[in-house]
Amino acid sequence: MPVSSDVDRDTGESTDAEDAGDGASGGDDALPINELFESLQGEGRLAGVPSVFVRTSGCNLRCWFCDSYHTSWEPTHATMSVEKILAEVESSDADHVVVTGGEPLMHDATATLLDELDARGYHTTVETNGTIVPDAPIDLASVSPKLASSTPTPEKDPKGEGEWAERHDERRIDLDALAELVETFDFQLKFVVSERDDMTEITDLLGRIRDAAAVPIPDSTVLLMPEGATKDRIEETRHLTAELAQEYGFRYTPRLHVNLWNDAPET
Repeated sequence: MPVSSDVDRDTGESTDAEDAGDGASGGDDALPINELFESLQGEGRLAGVPSVFVRTSGCNLRCWFCDSYHTSWEPTHATMSVEKILAEVESSDADHVVVTGGEPLMHDATATLLDELDARGYHTTVETNGTIVPDAPIDLASVSPKLASSTPTPEKDPKGEGEWAERHDERRIDLDALAELVETFDFQLKFVVSERDDMTEITDLLGRIRDAAAVPIPDSTVLLMPEGATKDRIEETRHLTAELAQEYGFRYTPRLHVNLWNDAPET
């Protein structure tokens, strides 16, 4: 099932859109797949559930701490047809499918994939940054708005260039899209916490989404997740994140895959 062995980590299979820095793909019959594997859902209210992960490549943002570097900063992939992806999913016994990235909703074929998964009775979770609203069935929209602390300033840019800072900051919050996502789908709002100061922005943004959306957003749907792609980094951020979840009445979500397998691929 893994496809990472088919991916050239140095060159990938870049398209013109990827060369432009976004990685969006057109068409409804194929997707750029960075990884396809079975594991445990590591985050959110379904943490621990056996799931098949379909990880697309390409993203419209560039969080400096991105834990999927080869879907954003250096997008690499094997191109797979929706039919082939479905065959791989069906080879697993898992009933849950997590469509993630990168930003999976950038790609036209993601809607086709979600339609087909729904028709086959799978529960689908889509991990999204909340800037795109799909016309497709989703059982759980796991929406992770990106805070100002995610911006790849020159000091934090993994490539040391800082060229993405302005573009990322302009794109990272789309209030209309966030409101439509929570109005349309069963959802969880998942915020990555790096430091206590993040809570000012989280509560402010949450208030703005609540004002914009025509549905209630209970505190139980708001999840705080410690920033970190490695065990060592999670150890630095998880205690504070847990304290803040208790303090503000939100939920704490672990990152089980990091705790179990550190930053190993296909986990």
